[in-house]
Amino acid sequence: MPSITSFDQLEALAFRRQQIAFGILTLFVIAVLLVIHTLFASLLGEPSAAVILLLGGAFSLKMLEVIWLQGKREGIDKKIARIETFTSVVALFLLAFLLAYFTNRDDPPYFVLLAIPILQCAYHLRLVPTILTIVAAVGMMFAWAYHFFSSHPPPRPTEYLEIAMIAAIYTLMGLLVWYLVNQLRSNEQRLYSNMRELESTRERLIAEEKLSAVGRFASSIAHEIRNPVAMITSALGTAKSLSAEGPEREEMFGIAGREARRLEKLTKDFLTYARPVRPDVSEVSLADILEHIVELTRMHAAGRNIAVTFEMVGSTHAVIDQSQIEAALLNLCLNAVDATPEGGRIEVRSRNHDGRVSLDVQNSGRRIEPDNLKQVFEPFFTTKPGGTGLGLAIARGIALAHGGDLYISKNEDGNVVFTLQIINGSGHPGN
Repeated sequence: MPSITSFDQLEALAFRRQQIAFGILTLFVIAVLLVIHTLFASLLGEPSAAVILLLGGAFSLKMLEVIWLQGKREGIDKKIARIETFTSVVALFLLAFLLAYFTNRDDPPYFVLLAIPILQCAYHLRLVPTILTIVAAVGMMFAWAYHFFSSHPPPRPTEYLEIAMIAAIYTLMGLLVWYLVNQLRSNEQRLYSNMRELESTRERLIAEEKLSAVGRFASSIAHEIRNPVAMITSALGTAKSLSAEGPEREEMFGIAGREARRLEKLTKDFLTYARPVRPDVSEVSLADILEHIVELTRMHAAGRNIAVTFEMVGSTHAVIDQSQIEAALLNLCLNAVDATPEGGRIEVRSRNHDGRVSLDVQNSGRRIEPDNLKQVFEPFFTTKPGGTGLGLAIARGIALAHGGDLYISKNEDGNVVFTLQIINGSGHPGN
């Protein structure tokens, strides 16, 4: 799980998204106002060249601003955010005033643009700047009405009443949005704090679980090593106490040798499990791999009348680490031989499609007991006498290193299937 981004980074990303939304809203309002002015030219008058030039220039600049914001993938920091908000608010006030000036009406429709800077301030600034923006917007509308009726008397009280109603709407809208946004921001801060606390707790739990796993692993290693060492010590001690020659002395040396080889195998398997090698991939023939593994399996099953076959589905070539996959597949096949009764069958299947390679090893033995299913891939777990319990753990590590996994896809009496699934081309290419 990736670490939680800092709250400042989250705010920077949120500001970028919000400003893009405000930019698109502004573009939409400008386009709608121009369309309305054109469609209702009989009431509002034909839009002058100055009005069209202002709207076109504002549309172009706002489009460039949206494109710039789209490019700021990492977000906008607080300093730039304040400058951007201030610039956008001032520009919209200036645009609304100039459009009102060039249309020269008592109720210019372009004052609707003033709602956008009020919303921007409510989203991004504190209460005082938001109130000042509302006052500035309302003041501009009243000032314009006063200016217009000073040159076009007589004044109409209804016009001032309309402006007062719009002022009330703008005030209610601005303060309500500011309150809701700040409530949301406060909740986000609490949520972020809780998430940080949860992440910290999770990291501590993971560290404790790792320590616990290391303890269990060390205990398992000590247990597995202790037995052969004890047998070697006992056998050598017994041999020392016996006569210089004799069958019992030779038997003790034989026991010591077998346990030493077992200890060597255990150490080798442990090192393979503890220090997995990154896959060194190249394009290889799956058919050649399966033929080789099946032949080795038949040799291992010789004398038990076990049929060993293989089947290919899909492409016969894959980009994998051949030696690692052969080791994992051979381990599965040898386990299948041990689990298959005399006269049974083992089938190895390869399915290569959609960038995934699935290697199935099916045997006709008894199903794995439910109590053992959860432990079958754990290191040092084995039900075979003399087994190290690392074979399946190593095979699963190879599968994971190839971007896949090893799992039991079927578990029925007479039909037990281990599936080694890997991503075609995972790892790094060989020289």
